[in-house]
Amino acid sequence: MGGNGIMKHRLLILGTLGEFVQLVQKAREKGYYTIVCDGYPDGPAREFADEAFQIPVTDTEQIACLCRKKEIDGIITSFSDLLLECMVKIADRAGIPCYLKPEQLPWYRDKSATRALLTELGLPTPGFRKIPIAYFKDRSKKTQLKELLEGLRYPVVSKPLDKYGSRGIYISEDLEELINGAEKTAGFSDMPEILVEEYNDGYEFNMMTWVRHGKVHVISIADREKTFVAKGEIPISTRNVYPSRLLSKVEKPATELLQAYADRTGQKDGALSMQFFWKPGEGIQVCEIAARFFGYEHELTDMVYGFNMEELLLASLYDPDKLEKMLAEHDVHKTQCCGAVIYFQGRLLTIGDQSAAVRLGEKEQVEKPWIFYQEGEKVIEHGPNPYLALYYVKTENRKEMDLLTEEFYEKMHILDPNGQEVAYHNQIPDYAPAEK
Repeated sequence: MGGNGIMKHRLLILGTLGEFVQLVQKAREKGYYTIVCDGYPDGPAREFADEAFQIPVTDTEQIACLCRKKEIDGIITSFSDLLLECMVKIADRAGIPCYLKPEQLPWYRDKSATRALLTELGLPTPGFRKIPIAYFKDRSKKTQLKELLEGLRYPVVSKPLDKYGSRGIYISEDLEELINGAEKTAGFSDMPEILVEEYNDGYEFNMMTWVRHGKVHVISIADREKTFVAKGEIPISTRNVYPSRLLSKVEKPATELLQAYADRTGQKDGALSMQFFWKPGEGIQVCEIAARFFGYEHELTDMVYGFNMEELLLASLYDPDKLEKMLAEHDVHKTQCCGAVIYFQGRLLTIGDQSAAVRLGEKEQVEKPWIFYQEGEKVIEHGPNPYLALYYVKTENRKEMDLLTEEFYEKMHILDPNGQEVAYHNQIPDYAPAEK
């Protein structure tokens, strides 16, 4: 019971990594009894919760039992497709309200189901095929494979159907490269088929929205910039900038597309995000659609708009009036500043000297630096650390942001003990052709 005799809300937050610290803190500040849970024993959000449990998020039955035992009346997560999927299943088993049902998950978790639905709706998506892995492993099937790929334009990418986070994705310029790339993709997948789709080299965007009573409300659209690293590898994510430089060109068609998608999937409430491409003269094309917010990025809506995602997530559970007010008052065109998250990714070497990275974090425009490794640690591919470092930065306008970013790209160095560069060198794309 609360101090005024009213029963406290009892909230389960699925996730304990750094992204969840502010969510847990805000929930506690509002007087909600807050329990966190996942499989990470040292998740930073654990120390801020009323209670913390270490159960792998995929053990949905055990967590559902915990919810019933603890009389949980609300469950929330975000930032990860796996966490979203597990939350939906836990809520269903435990009888807790949730904005999605398990039967809706394939449209947000299965790439081929997403592509098929977009095609059914006549919405723009890259040409694709689902191909059994056996066709790539057996060279005698090469002629049949060629027939299955008929109509697709190279370059293409091979993707696992059951993985996210850019894992196991390779670019191929011809059939021979595709056979080699697909075999590598298969190593990341637990399914008998992989996805082969046309590669779009256009400008890329991250879009975050909230669905309320079936209507899509745009929260933000950002430029998602990437840098080429090596032949056959998909470019790495290097900077997301708010607001998008091309907002006026993409906002309307992207919003209409997401609205049509939500109408068909039956999503009436909750987070809805999309990564998409746009090319002058060709329009937009969907990359991914997810029913959650982007990790290591939602902080920028607070910086640029004064729109706090944690407040939104909590209001969606317990304060519908506040939720309505936040959505009604938000305007994607009215910004307080230009904001960006600058990412640095790197080679699989041991971390030696990070002093240059630390100095960059001390610049006055940096709202928050985040260096993920300690000196002496080895960089792990697809480990718990998604990057070498990232910086949330704020400037008055886009021109200042680009100048600051160029300085970061020039001065960023993380060296291994032998003086070899660990960090990849980032680049800003050329926007001139798009703005004509």
